Amino acid sequence: MVALRVENMAERVVVGMSGGVDSSVAAALLVEQGYDVIGITMRLWTEARPEDYTGRSQCCAIEDIGDARRVAQRLGIPHYTLNLERPFRKFVVDQFIDEYANGRTPNPCLNCNTYIKFDAFLERAKALGADWIATGHYARTSRDDDGRPRLLRGIDRDKDQSYFLYTLTPEALAMTLFPVGGLQKSEVRAVAERHRLAVADKPESADICFVPGGDYRAVVATKVADRPGLMLDTEGHEVGRHQGVQHFTIGQRKGLQTGGGGERRFVTAIDADTNVVTVGSADDLLVDRIELSEVRWLAAPTDRFKVQLRYRSTPLPARLDGRVLTLDEPATAVAAGQAAVFYDGDRVLGGGTVESTASVTISSCC
Repeated sequence: MVALRVENMAERVVVGMSGGVDSSVAAALLVEQGYDVIGITMRLWTEARPEDYTGRSQCCAIEDIGDARRVAQRLGIPHYTLNLERPFRKFVVDQFIDEYANGRTPNPCLNCNTYIKFDAFLERAKALGADWIATGHYARTSRDDDGRPRLLRGIDRDKDQSYFLYTLTPEALAMTLFPVGGLQKSEVRAVAERHRLAVADKPESADICFVPGGDYRAVVATKVADRPGLMLDTEGHEVGRHQGVQHFTIGQRKGLQTGGGGERRFVTAIDADTNVVTVGSADDLLVDRIELSEVRWLAAPTDRFKVQLRYRSTPLPARLDGRVLTLDEPATAVAAGQAAVFYDGDRVLGGGTVESTASVTISSCC
């Protein structure tokens, strides 16, 4: 088992406890090391229709607060519940809906980390006199020779969550501990068993906490009305109709009412301004140039690195010129709103938000 680096046994750590096994074990490991640990569960979302949420695959569900409280009691640490529903609605849910309404693909987990777990939560933790905050994310930190914090991938590559953390400020990163980042998931569950935590066998959270049954369209429909429009092919010919751009994402194949058989078609472009959805072939999804916005750096800026364009996707060699990212090899189904995260090996260098893409030009010789 990987040993964690201990800073100062008297220091106070405020742990974000979601009620899941990862954050529970993060708290347990810190208690083992002698830190002054306080557990806080962030109440982010109250289901308007609890009957729509089945099973225990939702994170941040009301039952999770009780699980976190029981773990804190088992560990002998204080536990508080922090209501952050208002900022969560503003910065995560409303932005999620707006992105789909504008023909983009949102990243709610990244926004939650940016604005809630490492912003609002961090400020509350400071008010409690915290020297550190800690979460159950599968990521790691270290320091450069000059003391600058470094963000690294988690040891368990199947669980690595560094992709969602590139927007952390250096200040937040310098104050953050990731106790389970050096462990495999199986080791995390073993720690939970050793501490006899009730969540040791708790299933993984699978769905977005505010999306019942994984159907994002139901959430978007609460604020965005259908607006029928044209569906065109890549040459501008009408091939069908659609009920609203918010129902589509780049690369989508299912639900395309284009009529007839023939070649498989995919959504290749979404234009909310003209209310047009464009469909094409798999080759039409290939891109090698990506324009970014809101580029942020956790390390010294560089123009060569590997970029990860989706959670769990394979990092691709790329170069950055200003805000234009050029891939050494094409990627497929890259959507505006996605995160492009820059890596040097295990180290997260920075990242940006995809704004637009350019299709690969297929050249031919005579």
